[in-house]
Amino acid sequence: MDRFIKNNPFLHLIIIRFEVEKKMWIEIVNIVGGLILCAGILGALPAMGKQLEKLAKWLGSFQTIIGIIAIVLAIYWWTDLQSIVAIIVGLILIVGILPAIPAMGKHLEKLAKWLGSFQTIIGIIAIIIGIWGLL
Repeated sequence: MDRFIKNNPFLHLIIIRFEVEKKMWIEIVNIVGGLILCAGILGALPAMGKQLEKLAKWLGSFQTIIGIIAIVLAIYWWTDLQSIVAIIVGLILIVGILPAIPAMGKHLEKLAKWLGSFQTIIGIIAIIIGIWGLL
């Protein structure tokens, strides 16, 4: 099968494109998660601050779903820095459902609450790392 793909340039380009596009999802989730975590300070940005704050607050209504997606993508497509940031962002975003996890839930909740005290800084880092990964 590998030889068939390598000998067919069209299929080879499709596979390469799929590999590149699937990696982009972690960066996009980092940017979205970072926006949610930074919702409190986005209004202070000049020009687009108010619109970004409204977007972040709207996305915040889906924060548990986005957090689960961030953790699943980070584990499934383990890269390096992008995945670590996605796991940290995901833990902060799903802090409300962590106690439901048997055995480890309480400990993960304590970790996520501790990380949540740095949520604005982590959000800024997630946005920067996400944009950097897309470049």
